[in-house]
Amino acid sequence: MRYLFVADGRSPIALNWLQHFVQTGHEVHLASTYPCQPELNLASLHIIPVAFSGAAGEKPKPTGGETHARKNSAVRTLTTPRLRTAIRQWLGPLTLPRAGRRLRALIQTLRPDLVHAMRIPYEGMITALAKGSGSPLGTPPCVVSVWGNDFTLHAKSTPLMAYYTRLALRHADALHTDCFRDLRLAGEWGFAPNKPSLTVPGNGGIDLSLFYPSTTPKTPSHSEGVTVVNPRGFRAYVRNDTFFKAIPLVLAKTPQTRFVLPAMAGDPHATPYQNWLHANHLAHAVDFLPHIPRPQMADLFRQAALAVSPSEHDGTPNTLLEAMACGCLPIAGDIEALREWITPGENGFLFDPGDASALAACIVSGIENADLREEAAKKNARLVADRAEYGASMVKAELFYARL
Repeated sequence: MRYLFVADGRSPIALNWLQHFVQTGHEVHLASTYPCQPELNLASLHIIPVAFSGAAGEKPKPTGGETHARKNSAVRTLTTPRLRTAIRQWLGPLTLPRAGRRLRALIQTLRPDLVHAMRIPYEGMITALAKGSGSPLGTPPCVVSVWGNDFTLHAKSTPLMAYYTRLALRHADALHTDCFRDLRLAGEWGFAPNKPSLTVPGNGGIDLSLFYPSTTPKTPSHSEGVTVVNPRGFRAYVRNDTFFKAIPLVLAKTPQTRFVLPAMAGDPHATPYQNWLHANHLAHAVDFLPHIPRPQMADLFRQAALAVSPSEHDGTPNTLLEAMACGCLPIAGDIEALREWITPGENGFLFDPGDASALAACIVSGIENADLREEAAKKNARLVADRAEYGASMVKAELFYARL
């Protein structure tokens, strides 16, 4: 089959999904909303910038990416994640009609059997504009994926974002969500209940040959030496302010605890926190790490006892499922979507994302209760295997495509 994906071609989530269809022999075309050079055997690659994504540049590779790295660093230094998000929410929709026309022309040229827009803003929005009302495209079926913040953070942010969210859902022939909450919300935003839907992880699922529990005890039975990992980095919807405020509260109860923070080293937004930690004599307990490859990330999860996701908007974070698969006790912001995975006190904890004391109490409880961690690790391994294993999830996706 000939599939056209409209996605951020830099995104590990999107690429993990596309990889299955490339490897199973389908003709896969990618219309990326960001400049990229994915290492996939694509039939074709097309760049359709939207909402100023052309200014972002490609994500730098380990070598040879110095120019983009400097460019992105300057942009990130001068703005905050929340400010960048607000600019895109208010001004980004103004760029949609042109991108929609370019995508429409591409669809007319490629004549795919199916189009899959992997996110509502802005991929689903430009796909709706490309499809249009009474469009002479031969109307290939259009699937739209809902990612974690599409409804709760973006849809209501501005009048135009609300308008285009409704447009994307009206024109979608089918919906893919990574949690049942978003399936419910999609109905409230105009997705017809009689249209088909699929609920599986946004990236296609977890590779259990890579993310699996340690075969040896990862922590001592007492409260000392426990590692806590926060893998979320700096994002507009992640309450790292709450996380850092919780650190001294945790150390007051369990002083040997270590906090490991991948995807934060080198980020200009880490500097104020690093200075604060030094000023309060806490830096010895916190390790800032750069972005690390998935195999090393799996090793880190296996070494850690707890994984913290301090977000206030989310669907089903892939890093949370990866941590659960590796035996980490999950501690996450109390979001409706995460109640589909975590039962507080049984296989993890949920907390108010704005309450540092509540987060600290959850971390200390997890550290001090080795039996809970052991039982939760068993439950979570079964849960991820049953509901989020990559191979099984992608078979469901392929059958879903065939049905359409």
